[in-house]
Amino acid sequence: MKKQKNYKDDGANEVRRMAIQQDMEELELEAELDVAEDIEYPPVAISCGSYVDVGTDGTKRTYPIIIGSYGNFSFTHAYPKIGKSFFMSLLVSAYQGGSNGYTGKLKGHRQGKKIIHFDTEQGKFHASKVARRPLVMNGYMQDEDYHFYALRTMDYKQRKNFIEYILYTKFKDEKIGLVIIDGAADLVSDVNNMEQCTEVQELLMRWSGELNCHISTIIHSNYGSTKPTGVLGSALEKKCETQIMLEKNTVNKGWVTVECRRGRNRNFDTFSFCFEDNGLPKFVVDDYEFN
Repeated sequence: MKKQKNYKDDGANEVRRMAIQQDMEELELEAELDVAEDIEYPPVAISCGSYVDVGTDGTKRTYPIIIGSYGNFSFTHAYPKIGKSFFMSLLVSAYQGGSNGYTGKLKGHRQGKKIIHFDTEQGKFHASKVARRPLVMNGYMQDEDYHFYALRTMDYKQRKNFIEYILYTKFKDEKIGLVIIDGAADLVSDVNNMEQCTEVQELLMRWSGELNCHISTIIHSNYGSTKPTGVLGSALEKKCETQIMLEKNTVNKGWVTVECRRGRNRNFDTFSFCFEDNGLPKFVVDDYEFN
C-alpha cells in the first residue's frame, strides 16, 4: 500500500528551509567583501607608543602602536603570581585616560565608552582591591562607567552566561569600550577540552565583534615554557589580535617585563613595570631581553 504523503510535514519543512535561507542571506550580506572598497583598520582602543610612517607622497604621519583595537581581542599570559592582574590595572588606568605618571607610553582611546571588568579567581575582598587600583592610580573617587564583577562563586557555565548577560542585556543600550576577563581558563572545565576551548575562542570573537569593543583576557603560561597553557592557549593564539607575555625581570628585582609575542600590527617595544611603595604598578622602560 502506497504511503500517504504528509503535506503538513512538507509545509513545516518549507518554513524551516525558508528561515535557514533568510539567515544565510543575512550572513552573506555581512560576510561578502567588496574588493574595490578600501576598508580602514578598526579604531584603536589601547596603544603603546607611536611610529612615523612616510607615505608615497613623502608626507610623514605618526600612528599609534596598537595593543588592542575595537572589534578584536588580545590576551596576556604568564606564570602564576607574576603580576597579570597588575598589568590589567595598567591597561584600565590608561583606558580611563589618566595622565598619572603610572601608565607611561600606554594610552587609552576611550571615546566615552564603558569599562567592564570580570574577575573569575578572587573573592570579593581581594577583587575589590583590584577594582579600586586604577581609580587610585588616576586620582578618582569613582568612575560611573567602570563596572567590576567578581565571579569566583559561579561555575564555568554560569560565568559565560553572566558575562553575556552583562554585555548584551544589562548594558544593551550602552557603548562598551573595554572588557577585561581575568581569566579565560575559568570559562572552561578543562583547558584541554577542545569543544569548550573552541567555544570560548568563538565567544571572544563574537562578543568583541558584535559589540565593537576590545576584550583583554588572561591565561597562565605552561611551566618551563613560553607557551600559554593547554588547548585554550593555542586557541587564543590563533585568533587574537595581540599576544602578550609577562616575565620576571632578572636584571631589576621586583620588575615585571612585558613583551609582545605576536600581533596583527606592529609590535610595541618591550617594557617593564615596577611597583611603587604604595603597591601600585608603574610603567618603566628598560633594555631587558626575553630568553
